[in-house]
Amino acid sequence: MTKKILVTGGAGFLGSHLCERLVNAGEDVLCVDNFFTGSKANIAHLLNKPNFELMRHDVTFPLYVEVDQIYNLACPASPIHYQHDPVQTTKTSVHGAINMLGLAKRLKARILQASTSEVYGDPEVHPQPESYWGKVNPIGIRSCYDEGKRCAETLFFDYHRQHELEIKVVRIFNTYGPKMHPNDGRVVSNFIVQALKGQDITIYGDGSQTRSFCYVDDLIEAMVRMMNADKEFTGPVNIGNPNEFTMLELASHIIELTHSGSKIIHLPLPQDDPKQRKPNIELAKSALNWEPKTQLDEGLKSTIEYFKNYGI
Repeated sequence: MTKKILVTGGAGFLGSHLCERLVNAGEDVLCVDNFFTGSKANIAHLLNKPNFELMRHDVTFPLYVEVDQIYNLACPASPIHYQHDPVQTTKTSVHGAINMLGLAKRLKARILQASTSEVYGDPEVHPQPESYWGKVNPIGIRSCYDEGKRCAETLFFDYHRQHELEIKVVRIFNTYGPKMHPNDGRVVSNFIVQALKGQDITIYGDGSQTRSFCYVDDLIEAMVRMMNADKEFTGPVNIGNPNEFTMLELASHIIELTHSGSKIIHLPLPQDDPKQRKPNIELAKSALNWEPKTQLDEGLKSTIEYFKNYGI
């Protein structure tokens, strides 16, 4: 039976991929976005589909629609975007969660929260399991996003305990792929754009800090599996690729794949930038029968191709 599914932040990087996946599966999809960081270009190819609908709306205001499932992805996710208007970022995470949870409660709908590895802050445990509570600065320049997402998780679990709401929480680790915004300040898009333009590739710090990069198709597969898993399994569950790379390794990969003449330069490390980030995905493997399939070079090739077609 066809489900009516709401995707908030549906015109963003992850949201547009999720909308496309759900539309292709024959679901009836309502995409909601205020276009702060999302783009109509990301979902333009879906607008003529009879089972896709687009609504301009800001989740910090209540929404009155009828749906069966809600994927709550609305929130700027890159440091440049979420630090541009930090108060609005916190509002989007907290007020947005309250509004979407209220809608889910009224409709008795299942709701999934796109949380983040940033809830772990600059971790003292490596790799990070879901049981780790994190080490987060509550008053730093990244706090609007980190603490906003942590508060959203609190709200989800309190609605679950207090109102028996069917919730799902995924903690997303660094994800990359086509439809990334070229100016979002994330490391993969930064390096690719700089390499394609032949500019110096900027690494913050000495380049030894690590990240684990998950290709977008793998991430979307995990989210859909999580939404449709047994209702007793609420999460939170880590979704990411546990293969860990230093920033220097990533830059070298991208220079090689783009055949670029770019040189690597070093700048000071930003405040509260985590030194290492790697998910423990044993829970996702056992509960969702999921693990990432796309390796870094393969994913980077399709991402580089997207940016070339974008006109970089």
